[in-house]
Amino acid sequence: MAGSRLERFGTVFSRVRDLMRSGVIQKADKPIWYDVYEVFPPKREPLYVKQQSRPAVNKQDPVPEIFYREDEVRAKFYEQYGTGPRPLDLSKPNFVSTCQRFVTKFYELRNHSDLSDSALFEETGKALLSEGVVLKRRGAVPAESSRDAVLDLKLTDMLAELQNAASSPSTQNPAEPESPMPTQS
Repeated sequence: MAGSRLERFGTVFSRVRDLMRSGVIQKADKPIWYDVYEVFPPKREPLYVKQQSRPAVNKQDPVPEIFYREDEVRAKFYEQYGTGPRPLDLSKPNFVSTCQRFVTKFYELRNHSDLSDSALFEETGKALLSEGVVLKRRGAVPAESSRDAVLDLKLTDMLAELQNAASSPSTQNPAEPESPMPTQS
């Protein structure tokens, strides 16, 4: 076992001594230093002692935080638009994320205009939209689907029919009792 050869599991002297006792090393093959070490052992046994380190509670981080100018634009982009509908495709070497396109276009427009950052942010969104990049705001209510509109229309028509039927009892069959709710079949 490789782990048993480390100094922390005994000294070199104790391991050589034990190998000689077991017969793995012959007395004629013992190391030159063995007899000297046996006659003059060290005053303090050279044992491996693991250093006890306490986790520092209030230790200051020596690495300063690094912020680039683009980081502010990226943070605002992700705050407004989120990460997008699909994950990033990192399998393509020339892949450029929507956020990176936004940042590039933002700084391109910033060099050519004197707008404030918030107005420039909106203009960048419009410029990307004109290029075919659709950005959806985070938390925006999605438009109603056509199915919901049709369902709402049918429910409105059914309610109007029920109200008409209730207001004109002459259209009902006198043998049938009046039913407020239509039955499903």
